[in-house]
Amino acid sequence: MGRTQLIAALVLIVAAAGLIAGRVALNDDDAATEAALAGGAETPGAEADAEAEETTTTTTEPIPEPERLGPAEEFAGLDGWLQTDADSLADFDGQVRIVQFWTFACHNCTATIPHLQGIYERHQADGLEIIGVHTPEFDFERDPDAVAAAAVDLGVTWPIALDPNKVSFRQWQPGRRFWPRTFVVDQEGEVRYNHIGEGRYDELEETVAYLIENGPGSTGA
Repeated sequence: MGRTQLIAALVLIVAAAGLIAGRVALNDDDAATEAALAGGAETPGAEADAEAEETTTTTTEPIPEPERLGPAEEFAGLDGWLQTDADSLADFDGQVRIVQFWTFACHNCTATIPHLQGIYERHQADGLEIIGVHTPEFDFERDPDAVAAAAVDLGVTWPIALDPNKVSFRQWQPGRRFWPRTFVVDQEGEVRYNHIGEGRYDELEETVAYLIENGPGSTGA
């Protein structure tokens, strides 16, 4: 093979290698883009970014007044409280309250906690309180010390009402009962939001924000 042919062959080899490398990079980028668009778990931060974008877009529109769902039940059958000196729901009158029925071994319950933490951080200073009504499903969840340890591990910093015999759990959910179930109670004790399971965090925060600004006794009311 002459020198000219050898050089031509090397140029073809280098060009082919470049095309292959470029195709691999394109596939990697396409896969990452598809994963990001799909909100896949393999793309860290995709879910949080999507939620931040959605929050930005929704806050530009007027938030509708939350539906009035009737007066909240008082708690009954409690076996004490953790992380507060309160002993009743009425002790938090004048504040917007997120009331969530949960138990620490419930995956769906614990999956909501980071979202609640964010809402708490953003609105606690303006008059929001969260009350986690811990209602055990299994016997090992009934121990108050286990609940307290789980609260530390999970980053639950709000008041916890202990409902070991499911009295409040059943009173607040007279039909089918669920873990988690999340309510929002306004400053005067009326339920303004009711959701079963995970999700709808934007709607939850919008309800809180509306009531802080426009609810009974608020500065904007």
